[in-house]
Amino acid sequence: MRTAYSVETVRAAERDLMARLPEGALMQRAASGLAAACADLLGRVYGSRVVLLVGSGDNGGDALYAGARLARRGAGVTAVLLSPERAHTGGLAALRRAGGTVSGTGGAEELIARADLVVDGIVGIGGKGGLRAEAVPLAEAAARARAAVVAVDLPSGVDADSGQVNGAAVRADLTVTFGTHKPGLLVDPAREYAGSVRLVGIGLELAAEAELEALQHADVAALLPLPGAESDKYRRGVVGIAAGSARYPGAAVLAVAGALRGGAGAVRYVGPAAEAVIARFPETLVSDRGPRSAGRVQAWVVGPGVGDDAATVAEVLTADVPVLVDADGLRLAEPAAVRGRASPTLMTPHAGEAAALLGVAREEVEAARLTSARELAERYGAAVLLKGSTTLVAGPGGGAVRVNATGTSWLATAGSGDVLSGLAGSLLAAGLRAVDAGSVAAYLHGLAGRFAADGAPVGAHDVAEAIAAAWRDVRD
Repeated sequence: MRTAYSVETVRAAERDLMARLPEGALMQRAASGLAAACADLLGRVYGSRVVLLVGSGDNGGDALYAGARLARRGAGVTAVLLSPERAHTGGLAALRRAGGTVSGTGGAEELIARADLVVDGIVGIGGKGGLRAEAVPLAEAAARARAAVVAVDLPSGVDADSGQVNGAAVRADLTVTFGTHKPGLLVDPAREYAGSVRLVGIGLELAAEAELEALQHADVAALLPLPGAESDKYRRGVVGIAAGSARYPGAAVLAVAGALRGGAGAVRYVGPAAEAVIARFPETLVSDRGPRSAGRVQAWVVGPGVGDDAATVAEVLTADVPVLVDADGLRLAEPAAVRGRASPTLMTPHAGEAAALLGVAREEVEAARLTSARELAERYGAAVLLKGSTTLVAGPGGGAVRVNATGTSWLATAGSGDVLSGLAGSLLAAGLRAVDAGSVAAYLHGLAGRFAADGAPVGAHDVAEAIAAAWRDVRD
């Protein structure tokens, strides 16, 4: 599992480690890893032109020492000092001894234009807000240049803890981060600025709880429900789907499609789209008597395409089994009814729906996705799966937020979220905790989107069909 820790936790771990190491040893570890990553990116170090953008913090020192290592291998290295009087003294001396040169910001844009590699050591992980005015032209020049851009620990101008980008920031091709991932490297919009991320171990001991967790194949495989020798359809779990309407019958079909591929033993459908559901999936158990009379289920999915059927949403929320609320259900669910539930609830909004629930503009949610997911989970006492390019899953009791990055922009298509809801509901019925069900569903759904699209436009039904391939890929 990939984890990310807050700046406060990282700083405390760094202090503890530095107290046990010779002075400067920790920076040398970071600089060694940074130099190796830069060399790998360059391919041929000798004769290459490297520009270091050096601020006043430790990130600037890391860049200077790494630059010295590259200069000793024959690179032409120039350090552009944004605050000459506050630049790291030891790093500057090391660079000069290795044959590197030092420059002010005057003429720096021309240096960047000719460079093969630009190293961003402007601001460290403690920086807040966007870049300061004097750094903006340098970041813009790096974005225009043909040079590869490597960020030291975190792209300058992004918020390490929240993933917010409040102003201008450096856009990196590669971020070399030290000790552990930082939340901003895994959460949009900051993740878009980080490029590829390379983690360099420096010996940090991180005892505190992580801020973020990102499941990997092995983690998902360990959570997938597998039938045993004694399993029957009820032991495997039965999921109820209350979805669709005369106007949106397809939402019901797609939610059932996701549920049938999610590992549950059976799917019960309740709603006005029974004919369309049976025509596509004859194995579905249908009922026209409402959720309470549909028969035994281990979890419910309610909301996709239900229109204004508030009564069905309210009825499902009284069930004593886990409930997933999506789409129209999010708008129709009474907050008090959600908060008052004894059984787990999983809410699955996209940014616009989350904004409506929080009473803010959509742009505010998109700019502060991590904060928004946590706030929704706290406000509703429910697990929240906030959909997006990096899907977040927050639990109602705090703790680490799960982040998923398996998705693809091709998943931004009508009905894709209905498939995800059915898939997550099926995992709930199979016995997974709400946070686990949401995390595993997002992971499989993202993989299925990639497999189905394969670089071309894809429909939601294609994504549903590819879930089995994603499941096998994870298991294998």
